[in-house]
Amino acid sequence: MTSPSPDLAALVREVVTRTLGQYRNAAASPPILDADTVQTWPIGSTQTIPPGTLITPLARQVALERQIRLQEGNEPVTAAPRGEKTVALAADHGGYALKEQLKPFIKQLGYDLLDCGTHNIAAVDYPDFAYAAAQHVANGTAWRAIVIDGAGIGSCMAANKLPGIRAAMCYDQATAHNSREHNNANVLTLGAGLIGPNLAQQIVQTFLTTEFAGGRHSRRVDKIDAIGRRFQK
Repeated sequence: MTSPSPDLAALVREVVTRTLGQYRNAAASPPILDADTVQTWPIGSTQTIPPGTLITPLARQVALERQIRLQEGNEPVTAAPRGEKTVALAADHGGYALKEQLKPFIKQLGYDLLDCGTHNIAAVDYPDFAYAAAQHVANGTAWRAIVIDGAGIGSCMAANKLPGIRAAMCYDQATAHNSREHNNANVLTLGAGLIGPNLAQQIVQTFLTTEFAGGRHSRRVDKIDAIGRRFQK
């Protein structure tokens, strides 16, 4: 391993010295909020943190994923943008027609769209498109995702392999409502061979507008997420 150049070493020492000096001159070092602490808080809760708290970037991300509202005293803490109001939409060849029918409807509801394909009826593999849409939710570039294939089952399985994704295959308004209210699902999968455009619109609207109930459901959703974290490297 090569040693850092004298100029680089001097710059690092200057930054460290300046930073430490700031804390020595302060009455007390500011508290730090990290991701591990945020993981212990209930999903959908509001947490008050001490004024001046340093919030790590990962802590902000986890708070947004868990829909936790942070406030400093009585003032809300600004969080990093997470694609709010953006819906990632994808389909395989079997769901292409329904995807195209749903696009104007979702826009009418007031959401921005990320069209992740496919863009024609040529045969493709549904896991590729389920992954493309769900990844936007996992990365925070989309708020929700909707994936359509022939039955909706395979895409649901594929999407649920991504960390932080809770995909639900819904076939009526009741399942869509339950997936959001009880399970805080963030990806919806639909079977184009099982439902028509009108029912699909009703399911999509219910999924996008139903709030997570929190409460006793938060504990259960926490356990779902904890299972996934056990297998992350």
